[in-house]
Amino acid sequence: MQPTETIQVETETVGCDGGGGALGHPLVYLTLDNGGKADCPYCGRRFVLKEGAKLSHGH
Repeated sequence: MQPTETIQVETETVGCDGGGGALGHPLVYLTLDNGGKADCPYCGRRFVLKEGAKLSHGH
């Protein structure tokens, strides 16, 4: 699936609800991979780490 929208984020965990209010989808939490990206399995939004932001390693 091609991403419908790309959203830049500064954290490694993000929540996605489709952004459509009642027309969205259930809230899911995604963790960015080592490449600094994650795709929502419901709506296809792609979340990417902003340039200069760093993923934390560990707890």
